[in-house]
Amino acid sequence: MELKEQLQVWIYEMRGNEAFSTLQSIGEVSKKMVELTIHKSFHLVNRLIELALVLPVATATVERAFSVMNIIKTDLRNKMGDDYLTDCLVCYIERDIFQAIDNEAIMQHFQNMNLVGLICLRCKSKSSSM
Repeated sequence: MELKEQLQVWIYEMRGNEAFSTLQSIGEVSKKMVELTIHKSFHLVNRLIELALVLPVATATVERAFSVMNIIKTDLRNKMGDDYLTDCLVCYIERDIFQAIDNEAIMQHFQNMNLVGLICLRCKSKSSSM
């Protein structure tokens, strides 16, 4: 059954169903469909409702990303690679997560990496001079 026919049948069925008469929002309709396992019979209608519920969030996320891109992009960063721009955007968009990370721990991690690299370089130079 195509969406149009499924939607017509669903509307007819829901108008006669007492469980749906008091619902006030599309979110409540979706929850009630799952509770009564109607979402399996009307899978296309259920998908349409899910998309309608997700659309505002998806749109806001995309708008936020483009807004941030205008803040992040500068002439200097335009000349750098896409990977760097992507990294900057992720850090800016997810700044709540990054603010929770301790900067000292990050600096210590990179300092330790540098020490390991120096030790390896010294080992290589000693072995090549022998």
